Amino acid sequence: MAYYWFKAFHLIGVVVWFAGLFYLVRLFVYHAEAEQEPEPARSILKKQYELMEKRLYGIITTPGMLVTVAMAIGLISTEPAILKSTWLHIKLTFVVLLLGYHHFCKRIMKKLAAGECNWTGQQFRALNEAPTILLVLIVLLAVFKNNLPLDLTTWLIVALVVSMVASIQLYAKKRRKDKEKLAQMDQNPGFASSVGE
Repeated sequence: MAYYWFKAFHLIGVVVWFAGLFYLVRLFVYHAEAEQEPEPARSILKKQYELMEKRLYGIITTPGMLVTVAMAIGLISTEPAILKSTWLHIKLTFVVLLLGYHHFCKRIMKKLAAGECNWTGQQFRALNEAPTILLVLIVLLAVFKNNLPLDLTTWLIVALVVSMVASIQLYAKKRRKDKEKLAQMDQNPGFASSVGE
């Protein structure tokens, strides 16, 4: 029964951890874009995003990571022979990368709070794809283990994921351009009439 308890809470930890990582970097996007707002909105937004980031990281994301890792150790303790499996070594490599990403997000939080981060909202959107890729790889290894299929269906799924990521990026780029165009029209009313002609 211990195995099933460890597995259940491991999965819960994974869900919480990834939810926190996805939302945290989304907050970084908004935090970076707040720089473009006029005062006093800029200061108010930055202060609010900084508070939200700290709470999310400390109350949800980090505890999710700790539960995930602790329950993984528990799972391995019930089946120590699994440590000889190649798929687990690869999976653990991706988990180490994810742990690095987690701590990198903490560094970004500190830089944003100090006003020392020069990343744009677009760069943060791209950064937010990293845990998605790691999640897909980790889940595939956990499900298929040493029998990871590399047939046409697998490549179609990979293509679907890549196209989804690309479409999200293109949509974000379109939104940014539309916002810039709208700001330009607000600053230059003559521009709006020349565009309409």
